[in-house]
This record gives sequence, C-alpha cells and structure tokens, in this order.
Amino acid sequence: MKVNIALLTVTDTRTIDNDKSGAILVKKIEEAKHNLIDRKICKDNKDDIVVILKSWLQNNQIDVIITTGGTGLTGRDITPEALDVIADKHIPGFGEIFRYLSLKTVGTSSIQSRACAVLARGKYIFALPGSSGGVTDAWEGILKHQLDVNNKPCNFVELIPRLKEK
Repeated sequence: MKVNIALLTVTDTRTIDNDKSGAILVKKIEEAKHNLIDRKICKDNKDDIVVILKSWLQNNQIDVIITTGGTGLTGRDITPEALDVIADKHIPGFGEIFRYLSLKTVGTSSIQSRACAVLARGKYIFALPGSSGGVTDAWEGILKHQLDVNNKPCNFVELIPRLKEK
C-alpha cells in the first residue's frame, strides 16, 4: 500500500537546493514506492510551522507528515512545541525508539534529540532531527518498517483507516 506523505524542512539556513536531509527523505520515500504529495521549507517559527501543518491536516490526500529540523535544544528549535499545538495524541514510543537507535550511531549525544511523533486529525506526524544521520536512522530504523503494510506483527499503515474513530 502506498502512503501519501508531505515533507516539511524546518530551517533558518537551508533552501530546497541544499536541503540534504529533505533530499534523503525524498529519495527514501521514492524507494519505498510511497507518494510525496507536497514538500515545503519554512523558518524556525512556531506559528509558520503550525499554519503549514494545519493546511496539510485538511488535505485528504495526505496520510503522513514528516518534518525534519527543529528538534534539538537551542532556542530556535521549536518543532515539538508546534506539534503540541495541533496534537490529538502523542506517540511517545517513536521518540524513545529513535533515541535508542541513535545511541548506536551518535552515542550519548542522542539524549539531545527531541524527535517525536503525534496523531492529529487522523494523520501521523513525525518530527525528525535536521541531520542527515538522524533522518536516515529514523527512516531506516522505524519509518521504513512502520509505513510498510507488510511489516508484522503490526504497523502504522494498517491503523490509518481507524485513526478517526470516535
């Protein structure tokens, strides 16, 4: 099953032309035979991030939103706070597993990541670090499997039709 994905890079310094992490994710999405529905870049500004996410949450073509950047500890890193504004439910296991996987590649520096995931309006939103290693770890270690309907014993994709249940 193909998953429809929107990709947002949160950065004060990158453009589409030099967005290495975004380019890695575009390639991974294509390799997995999913559909990239939209791709945007925005500054590290909470209100701007929320506006883009809200517009994508209203788009029925989008199943999953992936953000890259803004998950660190500096004053400009505010992506998790933007997700808090729109979240219906948090998925704490995503960040926990991400930091566990990152421990193997960046050691105890993994503790500095605030990578996270939420559900909002029946869509998954994954906030990944802006580093190329971080997005690769998240995709290869988690998302590639959880966005594959054939992954067993369970996966995120099979839950998509039930995410809006009341």
